[in-house]
Parts: sequence; C-alpha cells; structure tokens
Amino acid sequence: MAIVRVAARELTQSDGASFVLKDKDECFYADEHAISPLWKGQRFPLKICIGGWVMQNRQPAIIENIYGDERIPAAAYQPTFVRSLAMVPIRTIDPIGAIGVYWAERHQPNYEEVEVLQALADTTAVAIENVRVYTELEQRVQSRTAELEFANISLRAEMLERQAAEAEVRRLSITDELTGLHNRRGFLLLVEQQLKLAGRMNTSVCLLFIDLDGLKQVNDLQGHEVGNRLIGDAARVLQTTFRGSDVLARLGGDEFAVFIPNCEKPDGMIERLQDNINTFNQTLGSTYQLSMSIGLATCQVDATTSLEQMLDEADGLSVYQ
Repeated sequence: MAIVRVAARELTQSDGASFVLKDKDECFYADEHAISPLWKGQRFPLKICIGGWVMQNRQPAIIENIYGDERIPAAAYQPTFVRSLAMVPIRTIDPIGAIGVYWAERHQPNYEEVEVLQALADTTAVAIENVRVYTELEQRVQSRTAELEFANISLRAEMLERQAAEAEVRRLSITDELTGLHNRRGFLLLVEQQLKLAGRMNTSVCLLFIDLDGLKQVNDLQGHEVGNRLIGDAARVLQTTFRGSDVLARLGGDEFAVFIPNCEKPDGMIERLQDNINTFNQTLGSTYQLSMSIGLATCQVDATTSLEQMLDEADGLSVYQ
C-alpha cells in the first residue's frame, strides 16, 4: 500500500491518492497520500461510495466535477480538497479494492492517466495475490515442519508441493484463462527469447497477427457465453494447425498471434489454417461461423529486429481472410 499510494500520485501528477479495500459490503480506506487528510481508516457502504461503484461495476470512474456527479456523496467530500478524481478497480474480475487519485483544481483525467493508473492497479492485484499465495505456502511449510521434524520424507514432499505451487503461479501469470494459450505477457517473454536464438542462428521467422472476425456481433446477438465459446473454438483450431514449437497467444479480446521460428513456407501454414477453419464451419454445426483476418510479417532476424515492429507490421497488413 505504501508503494502504491505514492506511485499513484506521482504517476498521475495528482494532489492525493487513496488505497481502498473491499471488506464484505463496505469500502475500507486503508491508506492514503495527499496534501491534506482524506478518509484513511474510515469505512463506507459499497452502495454509497465511489470506490464501491468502481468495484461493483468493474470499471474506472472518471469525474471532472465531483459536485456534478450523483455517485458522489457530497457530505463526505466537502471537508476535503477534492474537486476531480479518477478511480480504477484492483482486479476487474471480482475486484478486491480500488485505487483513487484526486485533484484540488478542476481537472479532466485523460486516457493516459487512467491507463497508467489501471496498469498500477493490475500490478497491485498480482502482488496481492502473490502475497496471499506465498503466505499460505509459508504457513503450511512451517506447520508441517514443526509436526514432522524428524520425518525427512514428508518434509521433502512438502517442499516439492511448494515448488509445484510456485510453478503454477508462474504458469498462470503467462496464460490466458479463457483459452489456455499464452497471454500477451507470456507471448512477449517467449518470443523475445526465440528472436535472440534466431538471431544467433541467422534464421528467418514469421509472425501472424490474427483478428477473430464477428466476435462483437456474436456477443451482441447471442451473448457473451457464446462469444467465449467462439474464442475457445478459435484457440483450438490454432492449436490443431500449428506445431508444438510455434508460440500461440491470445493477446486480448479478439486478437491472437502466432510466432513461427524457422519459417520457410508461411503460405502453406496459412492455407492449412484456412482449411481447418473451413472444416470447423462445415462439420460442427455451430450457431456462428468461424472467420479470421490474418496479417503476416516475415524477416531474417538480426540485431535490429524488434518484436513490436513485427506485431505492428503484421497487424497493419491483414492480407488473408
């Protein structure tokens, strides 16, 4: 909390920042860093607190004039310096808290400020979860060690369990929850390593940037549950098409990427992918049609090769559909 409250204020050039935790049906203002006191140590019902609104709606609140917004309890803000604010949830799925920043003068929070605040909140969520996981693991290890002081076999098993849990935490941090593919973070980590290897071997690589067509229409007309099935089907078709040595990822939303080392015949792989898409559409009888727009970037790796450049190039092409 000490790190986050200071970082939130410095990153947004605001006059104050607060760290809010969800405690059952209340918002607990656990910590703050501001030019004058805010609400540290106080609790408010979720339903009347802007922090509660952010957590319940799982989205940021951006308010230029707090006295012109019905979500703000004016009585709680009148003793403070606050005139404008931005607040984001800590973890968008089942939020556990919120981070708020405040300005003493009227200020319209811009996209960059909200984006960096949300990035800080996302990092905070990972840190809190890691603390919880590691605390639980430490408690279990200490308890078992005390009980089995002379039982080395059981102690060894406990250590292996801890290592497995840590490995699972690392795996989850680079895995897309919906599809089981790598997420953006995992993709960037793995492909950067592959690019270094390709540079040493002086080999060519390919990168496919894939947009899943029609996802918004499926979500709008058939619901997000069906939309999630469409995303899952797309992931399985990609896994069927590409090799185990290729790096597959869901970058987010309807965007996927495939990195292919030692890429000699990219057109053949794209043709195989399109064949698999056609087979899916012809045989499974879904309520939707699977369709992908595919951008392709290829290069001979050298010291100037950049993954971000390849992603931008592939995203900008979208030559296959």
